[in-house]
Amino acid sequence: MNLSSRLRITYLMLADFLIVNAALFLALGLRFDFQEIPAKYLSSFYYIAPTYAVLTILVLFYFRLYNRVWEYASLKEMIAIAKATMLSSLIFWIFSKMCPFYGMPRSVVAISWGLIFLGTSSLRLYWRLIRDEFLRGRNNRNQTRRRALIIGAGDAGALLLKEFKQNQTLETEVVGFIDDDPGKKGRLIMEVPILGKRGGIPRLVKEHNINEIIIAMPSVSGKTIREIVQIARQTPARMRILPSIYDTATNPVTSLRDVNMEDLLHREAVHLHMEKISGYLQGKAVLVTGAGGSIGSELCRQVLGFAPRCLIMVDNCENNLFDIEQEIGRPDAGEITIYTIVADVKNSQKMNRIFSRFRPQVVFHAAAYKHVPMMELHPEEALYNNVIGTKITAEMADKYGCETFILISTDKAVNPTSIMGATKRIAELVIKDLNRTSKTALAAVRFGNVLGSRGSVIPTFLKQIEAGGPVTVTHPDMVRYFMTIPEAVQLVIQAGAMAAGGEVFVLDMGEPVRIADLARDLIRITGYQPDKEIKIVYTGVRPGEKLFEELFTNSEGRLSTQHERIFISTKKLEEKYEGIIDNITIMTQRQINGRKDVVRLIAALVPEYQRTTQESQTEIAVTGEHEQ
Repeated sequence: MNLSSRLRITYLMLADFLIVNAALFLALGLRFDFQEIPAKYLSSFYYIAPTYAVLTILVLFYFRLYNRVWEYASLKEMIAIAKATMLSSLIFWIFSKMCPFYGMPRSVVAISWGLIFLGTSSLRLYWRLIRDEFLRGRNNRNQTRRRALIIGAGDAGALLLKEFKQNQTLETEVVGFIDDDPGKKGRLIMEVPILGKRGGIPRLVKEHNINEIIIAMPSVSGKTIREIVQIARQTPARMRILPSIYDTATNPVTSLRDVNMEDLLHREAVHLHMEKISGYLQGKAVLVTGAGGSIGSELCRQVLGFAPRCLIMVDNCENNLFDIEQEIGRPDAGEITIYTIVADVKNSQKMNRIFSRFRPQVVFHAAAYKHVPMMELHPEEALYNNVIGTKITAEMADKYGCETFILISTDKAVNPTSIMGATKRIAELVIKDLNRTSKTALAAVRFGNVLGSRGSVIPTFLKQIEAGGPVTVTHPDMVRYFMTIPEAVQLVIQAGAMAAGGEVFVLDMGEPVRIADLARDLIRITGYQPDKEIKIVYTGVRPGEKLFEELFTNSEGRLSTQHERIFISTKKLEEKYEGIIDNITIMTQRQINGRKDVVRLIAALVPEYQRTTQESQTEIAVTGEHEQ
């Protein structure tokens, strides 16, 4: 403790000593209406008051009330002072009862406690008053401060306001709040008024010369945020947001960031059943294929949080694998071994060596080709990677006694109209078929598009906006399901904890989003006006694409699970698909001569594959032949 701290504590103790003496004397005066105080009590006062004061100082010291930074005093500090002074008064009263000669009436003790509490707390709040009023006033005169509106007059908004008021280095003055609750209008939060509803934002920004609009509504829907953004973009003010997940233990201002697409599609946070997850991952050898991809790399990040014995990251792209290896490195604990292996899941000999060496107990199979138009041009690659690669990896998991195998599937596998979707449907059937005879619990997890993944429309739209447009959308009625990568992976890991074998888990994707609306929202949050500054052009549905995706086939039922965001397709493996693994082996051993053979092979394996007009046109363009 330095000299200035010791001096501060000494002065505070001296002040408390005087406050207690004065409080006891004033309590005597109040008790006897400031008339003549009985001599015995007045005589006792001179002996007992110093003892009372020392006792109070000791109790305050015990409650660590001399070590607080009183410039930031709050209700907690006031409660602590009340407890400490009440305890000291109680001890003093007991002492008075035990020593009648030095006793004081109970009423005097009670009154003195109230006066001591008022005196000691007022002394400490004085420092906060100086900081909040005098120093703030001086800073206001000396600094050019940003003027802000906070949208959301709730707990998050109040927390931000408090931080802005206390930390003058942030140089932000909150002018008012916006809240749609009509009962709040005109009320004050820490002397800052609630000015009205969101519709008045453009007018209020102009009237109050607002520089910044802050959305502090962590629990609202993406639709509400989109509406707010659309209104706020009519003003020149900068927009920032307090995300749905932020560290409440630290300064909330550090969590503020610009609005992004994830905010516009805001979904409720995923709640995980940690005990079940830890039970099947902790201390286990976990293998992730496609570990360098969007889903695979996030799986690696999140799996590490459950303390596996080792993590085996497999990918055939050395650059992606290198990136995730550099990012996660080795955990601080140093107890989790991480292996990075460049390997192709289609190479059965290499996969056999990997499984033989590491004996993984849990496998997440994320390796896949997923670009729909690209796979329409190269169906043989989709067949070998998505089907044969899945078959080889799953068979190795079965051969080497893996406990759980989870295939990452897609909503495009439902009533597929694309080569990519059809191959992922076959991969689901492979898992179901192998599960009939395997001791490994093999299951698939089906979900839609994820924001930020490679191939997502978001990066494409951003590049087009950066180039000045136009933004290309295939069809005005095109809709898709979306979720964030971390959310999808959390649910995949949770589904793995539920897998008994043979299930197709389907994630709750929320409401589908029109791609055209998504494009307009993205244009707005980047600071432009859609259809004016940045044009939207419709280019037509691409080969293999559907206007809308489905999560269940017409013949599949939906069964709820113990997790509210995860469902199970109730349809069991149809008899016609039993032995599909053997059929795949036989068919792929034949000579495959070009695209036409691949398409026919896929159609034979999955009769529900619906070849579209666009797909047929693609075949003609590639082969130069009409289908016979």
